[in-house]
Amino acid sequence: MGHTSWAAKGYVTDSFRISLRRGPSIENKILKFLPSGYPVEILKTEEGWSLVHSLADDQENLKGWVLSRYLIIRPPWENQAKLLLQENAVLKEKLAHLEGERDVALKQEADKHVKLKTNHESSQETIQMLTKENENLRFSQKNRLFLSGALVLLCGLISGMLVGRQQKKQRLSL
Repeated sequence: MGHTSWAAKGYVTDSFRISLRRGPSIENKILKFLPSGYPVEILKTEEGWSLVHSLADDQENLKGWVLSRYLIIRPPWENQAKLLLQENAVLKEKLAHLEGERDVALKQEADKHVKLKTNHESSQETIQMLTKENENLRFSQKNRLFLSGALVLLCGLISGMLVGRQQKKQRLSL
């Protein structure tokens, strides 16, 4: 006798329907089947049964008894999953918006960086040009002073020679 064995992933369902009854026993008439996640207000509990009042918009003043073990205080997983999916969608939208803002800011900052770099390079060139011009002016001024001094010296020598000759001539003429 052969056995076929295989394994597959499976899940226990979180969705089922419970009966809302007229009284706290299975002998009482079923008023309605309530689906998983149906909101109710628990009015009282006795012997494993709970008297509940419907909080759903579709039924007004619907009261009845359900087995207490089928009631949970936390929101059902399906409802929580829906809320989380909605929240996830909102967060994805915000993320996309923030990423767009980030990309715009990065582009603006990159543009500013390029402008600053260009300005810096231009300023460096201007500084180099002005430094050379300043050095040329200093050199030119030193040359002028040197030439002025040389001219004064030359004039002094010529004057001295002329004055010296005239004095010699005057001595010789006497």
